[in-house]
Amino acid sequence: MRLCFRPDFLLAAALSCASLPVLALQPLTLDAPAGGWNRGGFTDRSEDSGVAYPYSPIDRGAQAGRTLIRGRLAAEHRARDANGKVRTPPTLVVNGNPMPLYSDTDGRFARPYAFAPGSNSVEIRSAGGESLGRLQFYEANPARPRAQLRAILAWDDDQAEVDLHVLTPDGQHAFWAHPQLSNGGGMDVDSVDGAGPEMFSMTAPLRGPYQLYVNYWGNFGSAGYHFDDSTRQRKIITCRITLVFHENTPQERRESFVVPLRKIGDLTHVKTVIF
Repeated sequence: MRLCFRPDFLLAAALSCASLPVLALQPLTLDAPAGGWNRGGFTDRSEDSGVAYPYSPIDRGAQAGRTLIRGRLAAEHRARDANGKVRTPPTLVVNGNPMPLYSDTDGRFARPYAFAPGSNSVEIRSAGGESLGRLQFYEANPARPRAQLRAILAWDDDQAEVDLHVLTPDGQHAFWAHPQLSNGGGMDVDSVDGAGPEMFSMTAPLRGPYQLYVNYWGNFGSAGYHFDDSTRQRKIITCRITLVFHENTPQERRESFVVPLRKIGDLTHVKTVIF
């Protein structure tokens, strides 16, 4: 049997289809954390924080008390295009703290963060500043640690290995090779390798001066760590150091500093913080 369609019917169908909305690809899929009312500690997910994208060159194990910020970016919002060309990455903003967000080749990302009790927010912005997604949740577990002092180091070259060094008032030195201190402070071990950011935090800071330094240690690529300065993607690596005091409380305040690094081996004193 041969089917015949009248021209006026075809025209009406075409106009009807033209009026339908075009479904665009979702720019961001944010899988975790969940919005709403959360209570950490009901289940042990500490092993999840050992899995991060892009993968860290060294697996230092997981830390309890971290929550993964996990999702996937559409191709147009990744730090590299389909040909591997570098472009400005999107920004991950956690409780108002901005940091570049890098992903693997499929757009997947996972970043651990120690959320404090109370209201918390996660937002991802495009390179142009457009909000790709935002969620708010309330951490209802009062036993979760609250960082009274946090330092966040982020930089704009995902193949550069930049390190945060913190000297505490009692003379201890926190950095990638000695991340945990006996005074309760230290580096988040999930952040000391790879594209960062690196974070230092203390829930009960000692009184006295804290010395903060950044060091351009080297580069890394598919073959691992190396010290070939010619592989840099930027002539000057721009670091942003954010200090957060009494995070997630009415007394919260923050300071930010921008530090340029020009060559491997650069060591810069950022600030002396008196707590």
